[in-house]
Amino acid sequence: MKKMINSFLIGLFAFAATTAFAQSAAPNDAQIAGIVVAANTVDINAGKLAGKMSHNKEVRTFARQMVTDHTGVNKQATALVKKLKVTPEDSDTSKSLKDGGEANITKLKGLNGKEFDKAYVDNEVTYHQAVIDALDKTLIPNAKNVELKNTLVKVRPAFVAHLEHAKHIQASLK
Repeated sequence: MKKMINSFLIGLFAFAATTAFAQSAAPNDAQIAGIVVAANTVDINAGKLAGKMSHNKEVRTFARQMVTDHTGVNKQATALVKKLKVTPEDSDTSKSLKDGGEANITKLKGLNGKEFDKAYVDNEVTYHQAVIDALDKTLIPNAKNVELKNTLVKVRPAFVAHLEHAKHIQASLK
């Protein structure tokens, strides 16, 4: 029963993330910046929690990498928007991402051991796939500023690498 509930919650979060990204068919550059910052912050927060709660060395290492890499992307995004004199703007998508991230943290805090590790990594797989889909289908195509678009294209391979790493860990946890 607990596994069914966890699977349901992961599926619900994935649906919410995908729906959130799809809600804003054509976000402007300020909203794109807000979405990027929100998406990275959600993963930073989950990574920090996993770094504290997981007893699995591979999961902890991955979590630390998520914190480091996503903090770096947020720094790049913040520097770029300052340079472009664009203020990241909240949108339904960024708000939904933040809400979904908070729900995920709440769910993870209620888990321990292998259940925690599995739920964290399963979420990372789902979340990174949703972010890649959003980059490809919404964020990159709608970015008007060339530098913003180039930054999104430049960071995309890191998200793909994170997804593949998370899938590798996911397979090892089964």
